[in-house]
Amino acid sequence: MPSIELKLSRFNRIYQPSDLLEGKIVIKSSSSVSHYGIVLAINGSVNLQVRGGSAGVIESFYGVVKPIPIVKKNIEIRTSGKIGPGTTEIPFSINLRQCGEENLGRFYETFHGGNISIQYLITVDVMRGYLHKSLSATLEFIVETDKADIRQSPISPEMVVFYITQDTQKHPLLPELKTGKVSTQCSLVEPLTGELTVEASSVPIQSIDLHLLRVESILLGERIVTETSLIQTTQVADGDVCSKLMMPIYVILPRLLTCPTVFAGPFSIEFKVCLVITFQSELAKLHTKSDPTTPRLWLAMETLPLELVRAK
Repeated sequence: MPSIELKLSRFNRIYQPSDLLEGKIVIKSSSSVSHYGIVLAINGSVNLQVRGGSAGVIESFYGVVKPIPIVKKNIEIRTSGKIGPGTTEIPFSINLRQCGEENLGRFYETFHGGNISIQYLITVDVMRGYLHKSLSATLEFIVETDKADIRQSPISPEMVVFYITQDTQKHPLLPELKTGKVSTQCSLVEPLTGELTVEASSVPIQSIDLHLLRVESILLGERIVTETSLIQTTQVADGDVCSKLMMPIYVILPRLLTCPTVFAGPFSIEFKVCLVITFQSELAKLHTKSDPTTPRLWLAMETLPLELVRAK
């Protein structure tokens, strides 16, 4: 059985809209293969999904949101003919976005979310007629903001100062005071930084964690459906910490699960950071699998908006 594979020229598969998408089609076969043409297709789209029950949306709305097309190209690499036995490599070079070309939509950065995904795929098809199954292969490549569109101004070094006290929480806590600061605007290629100091706490601390959250919103008819979900958790401290000790916050942002903050008409992608302090409590032991972003009697938390940008 013949096999087919797509290989791109860049091992990380990261491209900008103005780049050439270069690579090769590798076909392996023990005998010659007749075909009716080799076609290469590039498709990019924003895929939107509304889960039944999200923000009160009824089940019948599930999956009714149409994808938003970004780019769609079909290029004939070879006309009908025959491929010899052994390994055959066919090079290709395609402009993702050409000057003067009308694209379907803006080239958003690749993003894999819970309800919103932005994907770019390249597919090759070797058409062999009705008697033989066509050879096909698909590969995802990653798109980042074009150099001409990258933010030129530097990221603001200012950090937002926050306080976690009995007054800031929605449930009763024994007196404690925690202060800190964290950046609320961050470049995707830089870590999220900050610091935290426990000034005083009369309740022993079990753990201090920083949650990175995504907030995905989709326009559905005349309403906006918004869902917040957890991307990753980074532990800042384990166990009861010394008072007045400054603890650094340093979080590497995961690729594909994050992208520049987007505010588009049909959808938006935003991010938040949530600092969660878990106290040593019997209740915490009984609910180890509870949602860490939901206020509980044994938790103290502070949530701040986070703007992610692509900058030099």
